[in-house]
Amino acid sequence: MTRSILITGCSSGIGHVAAHTLHARGWRVFACVRRDEDRTRLEAEGLESGILDMSDTASIEAGLADVLERTGGTLNALFNNAGFGLPGAVEDLPTDGLRATFETNVFGLHHLTRAVIPVMRKQGHGRIVQHSSGFGRHVARWRGAYNASKHALEGLTDTLRLEMRGTGIHVSTLNTGPVTSKFRVNSIPQFERWIDWENSADPDRYRRQLLPFLYETSSPAPFQREPDAVVRRLIHAIESPNPRPRYHITPATHIAEGLARLLPQRMIDAIAARI
Repeated sequence: MTRSILITGCSSGIGHVAAHTLHARGWRVFACVRRDEDRTRLEAEGLESGILDMSDTASIEAGLADVLERTGGTLNALFNNAGFGLPGAVEDLPTDGLRATFETNVFGLHHLTRAVIPVMRKQGHGRIVQHSSGFGRHVARWRGAYNASKHALEGLTDTLRLEMRGTGIHVSTLNTGPVTSKFRVNSIPQFERWIDWENSADPDRYRRQLLPFLYETSSPAPFQREPDAVVRRLIHAIESPNPRPRYHITPATHIAEGLARLLPQRMIDAIAARI
């Protein structure tokens, strides 16, 4: 019997590589995206695709209904991959900008997860994989909205994993570090929409630190890995009889976890302030 998986955020990067890799492994992949032009492109690449905007409840429900209609009401796995960042200092972060980040990174993900669980309960099995981040467990400057959304996701997912024990539904978290993708480029419109940096308390700090990173960065980040490093862990999470609760991916996440265990918070803050 062909196994099926719904993946969100498949227009590029990790979602795109995951969709193609799992399709090649024999999975029936539903590679979901927000824009119709991306759906057309993915279908031309040989994938089944659909529209699913994680910031829109109606789109989430319609997208899942479409997938379940095509599978006859079953779904083996869900990979909640979609998400975005809103760079900027916390003091300059409008509440509406924070709310918009949570709509996709937390609330939309939560809505889709809850809608999938009854399907998996009925069939007696399933895998739910939540794409968090190293910033879901640790923080760095300029990433307040993203840090907060991923910390919220960690709390929801850890609780859900405990509550799903004994149901046949396994829940795993991917904590990724720097991975080659369009994440930084895709965050620029969010920054330009929400952050009035020129009227901030310290605009020179933006000019020195954040603007060069957003608009001029071309070299890979330290310890950066390709998307297939994430996809290898995803495969284990959805195919292994004993998936891990959590997967730390890239050296950066392992280093951060080690430092958190060894060093006092003041020292961790001093290190993070230099990144």
